[in-house]
Amino acid sequence: MIRVQGLEKRYGRTQALDGLDLEVPEGAIYGFIGQNGAGKTTTLRILATLLVPDAGVAEIGGYHVVRRRMEVRRLIGYMPDFFGVYDDLRVSEYLEFYAGLQGIRGPRVRRLRDQLLELVDLADKRDEYVDSLSRGMQQRLCLARALIHDPAVLLLDEPASGLDPLARVEMRELLKELGRMGKTIVISSHILSELADMCTHIGMVHAGRLVRQGPVAQVLQESRGTARVLHVLRDAERAGAVLEEIEGVTGVTVEDGVVEFRFEGDAEGLAQVLAAVVSAGVPVVRFAEAGGTLEDVFLRLAREEVQA
Repeated sequence: MIRVQGLEKRYGRTQALDGLDLEVPEGAIYGFIGQNGAGKTTTLRILATLLVPDAGVAEIGGYHVVRRRMEVRRLIGYMPDFFGVYDDLRVSEYLEFYAGLQGIRGPRVRRLRDQLLELVDLADKRDEYVDSLSRGMQQRLCLARALIHDPAVLLLDEPASGLDPLARVEMRELLKELGRMGKTIVISSHILSELADMCTHIGMVHAGRLVRQGPVAQVLQESRGTARVLHVLRDAERAGAVLEEIEGVTGVTVEDGVVEFRFEGDAEGLAQVLAAVVSAGVPVVRFAEAGGTLEDVFLRLAREEVQA
């Protein structure tokens, strides 16, 4: 549904996107994760036809986002990381206004308005002024606005930003429901823990480049299968130096007495790796697979990118 290849974007001296590649299958809930400043918002703005890339190709539903922007806009609903509301509009008027911008008029507007308010659980707020709503309610209203023309694709930039825990849960359940309705959803976020049980696919971006993507379970399994963690009593730097000299060991990082690395060999080879560290006089207190949460995986990959 979404294809991005070699995307580049620069703001003055800052390289926001550095050859980004991205594939989002139709019907996926795709978590686009990374630290602030990694390039997530720039990517979504390009996909939403609001920015023109310096290089590369981006397509949604087979339409080029620069050359066929009107076709793309009919396919997408975009929810930015910030939003403006109209102080003098009621909730119902707010949705009716945006329906009019999409060319939706007459009795259909009221039916659509009521359906969307039910979907986002704001039906009892239809006569309230928009600026009187809580932050979570305003976020849900903005999502309803993005759905006003029934787009096939939703581009959501930090939809849970600034929400309290209960509002984040409500937003997560709403996005799951939209996924069950067959929408293709791209969710940008730096709150990694919230995406694990919601997304079907994940893409990890660091410094404007995609460092890993695929189905969530596959990404986690691949990481668990090769990443190891070594806790030492002292001489962590020496342990790291020993590991870097061993064939098959990559991605060595040392921090606060913990050494992480990747090893693609078999169990016998892994035993020899441990033996080499111990033989160097480093007191090892724990040796195991590295953690496999999305946050663990992302931080590990980001550190490897910095070292590369």
